[in-house]
Amino acid sequence: MVRAETVRAETVRAGWAGTVWSGTVRGETARGGTAQGGTAQAGTARGAEHEMTAPASAVPGRRAAGAAEGPPVEEHPCPVTVPSGTTCGYLLAPERRDVPNSRTIKVGYAVHRAPQASGQAADPVVYMSGGPGSASLQLTGFLSQMFPGRDVVVLEQRGGRYSEPRLSCPEIVRGVVDTLRTPGPASAETAPLVRQALACQSRLEGEHVDLRGYRTAEIASDIVDLRAALGYQRWYLFGVSYSTRPMLLAAARDPLGTGGVVLDSLLPAGARWYDESSAALTATMTKLGIAARFDAMVKALNAHPAAYETRDPLTRRRLTVQLNGDDAATILGEALHETDVIPIVPALVDGLASGRTELLQPLVDAAGDGLTSHEWGLYYAVQCQDQTPYNSFPDSRSPRLFTGVVDAAVCDAWDLPAARPEPDLLAPGASVTTASSDGTSIEGASSEEATSDGATSEEESSEGATPPILVLGGQYDPTTPPEDARQAVSAVPGARFAEFAGVGHAVFLSSACSRQTIAAFLDDPAATARTCDPGAAPYPIVRPGGLLLTSSAYRLSQSPIPLAVPAAFLLVSAVQLVAGLISLLRRRGGLSAIAGLAGVALCALSALSLSAIQDWTTLAIGVPHALAWYGLLALVSTGLSIVEAFRLNAAAARIVPVLTGLAFLAWLYGWLLT
Repeated sequence: MVRAETVRAETVRAGWAGTVWSGTVRGETARGGTAQGGTAQAGTARGAEHEMTAPASAVPGRRAAGAAEGPPVEEHPCPVTVPSGTTCGYLLAPERRDVPNSRTIKVGYAVHRAPQASGQAADPVVYMSGGPGSASLQLTGFLSQMFPGRDVVVLEQRGGRYSEPRLSCPEIVRGVVDTLRTPGPASAETAPLVRQALACQSRLEGEHVDLRGYRTAEIASDIVDLRAALGYQRWYLFGVSYSTRPMLLAAARDPLGTGGVVLDSLLPAGARWYDESSAALTATMTKLGIAARFDAMVKALNAHPAAYETRDPLTRRRLTVQLNGDDAATILGEALHETDVIPIVPALVDGLASGRTELLQPLVDAAGDGLTSHEWGLYYAVQCQDQTPYNSFPDSRSPRLFTGVVDAAVCDAWDLPAARPEPDLLAPGASVTTASSDGTSIEGASSEEATSDGATSEEESSEGATPPILVLGGQYDPTTPPEDARQAVSAVPGARFAEFAGVGHAVFLSSACSRQTIAAFLDDPAATARTCDPGAAPYPIVRPGGLLLTSSAYRLSQSPIPLAVPAAFLLVSAVQLVAGLISLLRRRGGLSAIAGLAGVALCALSALSLSAIQDWTTLAIGVPHALAWYGLLALVSTGLSIVEAFRLNAAAARIVPVLTGLAFLAWLYGWLLT
C-alpha cells in the first residue's frame, strides 16, 4: 500500500521533467469554482485559537519552566535541510511500552519555531507522514510555510528513515523486483518474495529489533509523549493517510493536549483496506468515465503481459520486467495519487486497452523509484499487526492488485500477532482516554486526570470532549476514497469533511485550497466560511482521443539527443529566411524566404501549442493533434527548398535545407508522432 504522501522535496511546484511525478512537492495555484460532492460542513467546534508562550523546551534538551517532567529527548543535528529556526532531536521511547525494561529506541523529530516578535505564538501543529514507513522530516520547510505563525513539530515514525533503529528492508525490494521479472500472476510467484521477506525479518531480529513494538498504538504513544517532552500545553494534530490512525488515537488518549485534529486522506479504523482496494480503484475509474476501458485493459494485459525495460531500484542497472493487467492496474492506482497524472489516466487507459502498452513506461519507471521511498521493515511491521489480520484477501476480486498479493505473502511469512483494535475518536461511542506512563490507556478518563501537568479546572474539564476535527478527501483517491471518509465523520460532533475536486491522495500536497482550508481551521475551528473553492480542479481531464498518443516525448526526456534534428531544421530555416529576405531586397527571387518562413512558422506554432498545455505530464503519453497538421509546413518548406536547390546554376549549399527538411519530416512522422 505505497501511498503518495511519500515525502517529496520542498519545492511547491511539481512539473514533468525527466519522469512523471518528478519528486518535488506537489502543488498548484489556488483556483475558484463550485464545490463538488463534499463541501465543508459546519460542526460543533471549539472557539478561536488560544495564544500561548512557546516553551523553551521546543529546543531539544530544554524544558519550559514549571512544566511537568516528560519523557526524555536528545538533541541531534538535523539530517535533512531545514529552515532557520529549526532544531532536531530524538524522543527516547521504550520499544515496547507493554514490556517492562524494554530497550530504548530513538524517534526522530524536528521543531521549527515561529518568529515571535511579541513573545507569543499560536498553538503549535504536529505533523506525521503516512505510509506506514514514509519519512516526514523533509517536509519541515514546506509545513513551516503553511503555518507561519505557529511552531511546527514534525515527528518521524518509530523505525522510520530518521529514527533509530531504521527498519529498512532492501531484501523485500529485491523480492518484489525478482517477482516482476517473470511472466505470470504474482500470486503464483511469491516464493522468491517470501525468501527475501524472511531474510529481512531474520536480519532485523538479529539486530535486536522487536517488530511487535512497531504498530499504531506505540506510534500514537510517541505523539502523546513528545508533547509532554517538549512542554507544550496543547497542540493541533495533523495526519495524512496512514498517520490519521495514530493521530486519532493520540487525540483520544490526550484530549486536553489536543486543540484539534486535521485528517488528510482518512483511513478509518476497521476499514478492510485490502479487501476493498480493487473495488475502490474500479470506482475511481468509473468517476473518470473509463470503467469499461479499464476492465478491457486488465483483461488484455492479463492475456498478453508486456515487457518493460527499466532500472533496478537498488542497483540502477537496466532490467526487464513482465507486467500483466493486475500489475498495470496496481501501478495506475498508485499513479492516481498524483494530481498531475490524474488528467491523463483516461487517455492512457484507453491507449493501453488498444494495445499501446509502451505508454505505461513512465509510470513503470516511477514505480521502481517508489520502491525505495519507504522503510519496508516498518511498513510490514505495522501492516502485519494492524491491517492484514482483519482482511480475508478473496481470490475473486478483480483486478488482483499486486500490493495485496505481496503484503499477504509477507505477512503470512512474518507471522506477527494481530494487534488489539483500539477505538479512536471516530469510532461509534468512543470515549477519550489518557495514556499512562507505561503506554497503556485508561478508558473514560476524566478531564482532570487527562491534564498533562496534573492541574484541574472547570474550563479544562469542559474541553475534555471530542476536539474539533477537519477531514479532507481527494475526489479521485482510490486508496482512501472520500466516500468512506465522509461516512466516518458524518455522525461525529465537531467533525466536518471537505472534498477537493481533481486531486487524489494526500490532498494538502496537491491543493493550495486545501492548505488554505487547513490554516483557516487552525485559526478558528468553529468558523465555516470558505477561504477558497474546493470544487475547482487544478487541471482538465484529457479524454480518450484528446491527445495524439506517443511515448516519444517521454523518451526525449530520458535522452535529448534526438532533439538535434528539429534544432538543425529550425536553424537552417532561420538562415533560409534571412538569406531569402536579402535576396528579395536584391530582386533575386523569394523561394528561399518562403521556405524559411514555413519552417520558422512550424517551430513557432508548435511551441505555442505546447505552451498552452496546463499539465506538462500529458507529454509523457502524447502530444497535441495540431503538431501533425503543423508538420505540413515542413513539407512545404522542404518542397520549396528542393525547387530552389535544383534550379539552374544553384549553389551546392542549397542542398543543405533539402537534407535537413527531409530528416525533419522523417523524425516528425516516423518517430515523434508514432
